[in-house]
Amino acid sequence: MKQTITKLYRYNYWANHLILEKAAQVTETQFTEPTAFSAGSLRRTLVHTLSAEWIWRSRCQLGVSRSAMLQEADFPTLAAITTRWQEEEQAMLSYVETVTDADLSQTITYTNTAGTVSYETLLGDILHHLVLHGMQHRSEMAAMLTSFGQSPGDIDFIAFLRRTSS
Repeated sequence: MKQTITKLYRYNYWANHLILEKAAQVTETQFTEPTAFSAGSLRRTLVHTLSAEWIWRSRCQLGVSRSAMLQEADFPTLAAITTRWQEEEQAMLSYVETVTDADLSQTITYTNTAGTVSYETLLGDILHHLVLHGMQHRSEMAAMLTSFGQSPGDIDFIAFLRRTSS
């Protein structure tokens, strides 16, 4: 199971890089304008996805339930988002490397960001959830980018396997 988790996280960041590369090609207006997608603008969707990774890693690795999401205003540019995401990517990959198969069956107890509801979830389920959450928002961002004339291309898992196995 750990081997699968590690592979999924490598895919996660490979696909994120494709999104970030194309996001660098859009105009400031395209980057910040609201869209019909769940998180709103491309910038807001990037910050939301980054924030989710940070919050979940904090819960799993540090036992800390954060009281707030990262704020879009703290990331005025794609460069600011990319810098923070590189830090989070390194932290998450380092953490995932330390997780054992036995750890994946451990229960993580955490609260929502409001601190009002407690949950218990298996670490393995959380780590799967986080990759799938990223996939949802990458799909939305890929659609945004494509509408801006900047398609990231094939971001499927199988494309990752084919491109990285050769």
